[in-house]
Amino acid sequence: MVTVERSITIDRPGNEVIAYLADFGNTPEWDPGTESCDRIDRGPVAVGATWLNVSRFRGRRTQLMYTLERYDSDRLVFVGRNKTVTATDDMTLRPLNGRTVLLYRAELRFNGAARLAAPFLRTAFERLADEVEERLPQVLAAKTQEI
Repeated sequence: MVTVERSITIDRPGNEVIAYLADFGNTPEWDPGTESCDRIDRGPVAVGATWLNVSRFRGRRTQLMYTLERYDSDRLVFVGRNKTVTATDDMTLRPLNGRTVLLYRAELRFNGAARLAAPFLRTAFERLADEVEERLPQVLAAKTQEI
């Protein structure tokens, strides 16, 4: 298993941040590894909503089916699955003087033979988390009333 965590301060109020992050289809804007993330069901974004996420990691393309498993006013949990990995993105928001602190935790549980590679992938996942930490506040700062 590989776990990465970041604390990211965002110059937006929590209600705007949670609304933006709850739509996992926005992921290509802030996650440099994500090529596309398309909603595959209909209706409002709520627990049970699903997206097909296509990412590139270390030169390989992978697809995961993500489900929104928790949606609170201050916390989101998405779980993505394929035959190789189960990825959990756990996002908790805390207010800070009109800004928001996002506690972002990504956990990857590898299946089968892929478990053997997990220790060797940590550095690459840490770099990706660093890029998310840099990019997400910039993307949200550029957003206007569209959120």
